[in-house]
Amino acid sequence: MRSKQLSIELRDRMVSRQRSGERYQQMSTALKVPRTQWPPSFLKWKKFGTTKTLPRDGSTAKLSNRGRRALVGEVTKNPMVTLTEL
Repeated sequence: MRSKQLSIELRDRMVSRQRSGERYQQMSTALKVPRTQWPPSFLKWKKFGTTKTLPRDGSTAKLSNRGRRALVGEVTKNPMVTLTEL
């Protein structure tokens, strides 16, 4: 089970403390955040330059664009066709 995300303000404070040279253990006790939460926040900050939550990928599409166009064309030709016939 995944834990909840940290707030943006808390992640900003984490990054500022890390940049000032503070150690993980000291930061962890001061902000009451487990040590395991620190490295992912810093890696995201180093890679993307932000601590905001970035968009994630959605689920994969069931149909390709070509299949979608074929379905629309079929329904346009014969609007009374049922789903099982398609």
